[in-house]
Amino acid sequence: MCDFSSFLAPLMREFVAFQEVSGRWNEFYAGCLYRFDKYCEKQYPNTHALTQEMVDSWCRQRKTEINNSCVTRIYAVVGFIRYLRNRGKTTVNEPLIPRKEPSIYIPHAFTEVELKKFFAACDEIPGSYEGGQLSRRITIPVFFRLLYSSGIRTNEARLLRKEDVDFSHGILNIRCSKGYAQHYVALHDSIISLLQQYDTAISRQYPHRNYFFPARTDSFHLNKWVQDNFRQMWSKYNKTHATAYELRHNYAVENINSWTGEGFGFHKKLLYLSKSMGHSVLESTKYYYSLVPGLADILKAQTDEDMIPEVIDYASF
Repeated sequence: MCDFSSFLAPLMREFVAFQEVSGRWNEFYAGCLYRFDKYCEKQYPNTHALTQEMVDSWCRQRKTEINNSCVTRIYAVVGFIRYLRNRGKTTVNEPLIPRKEPSIYIPHAFTEVELKKFFAACDEIPGSYEGGQLSRRITIPVFFRLLYSSGIRTNEARLLRKEDVDFSHGILNIRCSKGYAQHYVALHDSIISLLQQYDTAISRQYPHRNYFFPARTDSFHLNKWVQDNFRQMWSKYNKTHATAYELRHNYAVENINSWTGEGFGFHKKLLYLSKSMGHSVLESTKYYYSLVPGLADILKAQTDEDMIPEVIDYASF
């Protein structure tokens, strides 16, 4: 839990505890609320009550923000105000939330050559065979292969605890996900074997670790660790732009591409994919139709309905 320090700290801790019990909290939202806490502490050091000015000034859309960025930044604060109002602890109104704009983001379409080069870079990390550098050398090749082969989110991999990996059944227990979406992921035998080898190796450095992919302090790796290492490995041999999260998109697209001609079996497999990826509604999985060339038209002809919905997916408070 973040160390809140403004006059709102007791209420924020109460709110976060409620959200965690409800399964509606994660590291990202905690960071957004933490920054609002620091803003109040710095800008209103002598104030002891929440005011409309504090909330509106923080939540007001900045000149450098598009609508969606503003929504992402303020949503935890909106939830906090809603929590206080529902319990009669403030009369401050919820700030206005900008209208969410349709996303035009198209994930990178990985080629087989690009992926081979990327994983070659992961396997070629130079440096010492001791300490933190050794941990990095053995963690990065396994971490990114897990993302590639399972389609789990980057934060789900970072927050995996040791007990969440069931080697005997080849199952991941994803407890820390997007909103309330605990789910299980079945792994391929090849990645299970790789995870077992990694577990043996990393246990020599961290014999009593809590997280499956431990950072130096036996905590979890930060998102910046994922971004920085992916960028470094990717750019070693590839010139295109890609992100670690797009390995999840690739997993979905590759699965859907392999189902052409399945007939009724397609719909069953789509449901399995949706559950495995931790989607709360099937419509979120249908988004990937738009990333598969030609498949959307085939499905529309088969079902006589538009299968590419607009996806609006943020956590509810």
